[in-house]
Amino acid sequence: MSADAMLSPAERKALKARAHRLAPVVWIGGDGASAAVIAEIERALAAHELIKVRAARLAREARELAMAQICERCAAQPVQHVGKVLVLYRKKPEADKPRQP
Repeated sequence: MSADAMLSPAERKALKARAHRLAPVVWIGGDGASAAVIAEIERALAAHELIKVRAARLAREARELAMAQICERCAAQPVQHVGKVLVLYRKKPEADKPRQP
């Protein structure tokens, strides 16, 4: 799937199930999706593909805007926005994935 491709309902459902057990790895403060937050999200997506981001200090509209900005700037796909938690996905390139023995 390319970075521009939308997730199918089946893919989104599978990612939601995988994300259920995850803890947030990035927190967004009152400044929103700052350059430092975007850089941290980039690192987390490169390492994990699927991450949770906590945006506790932002209002609902600001969280929705932050999710859209993050997805655009990081070439990520929005999986879910539940309460103050955002779930993001960006497929790792095949060359970066560990090989299965």
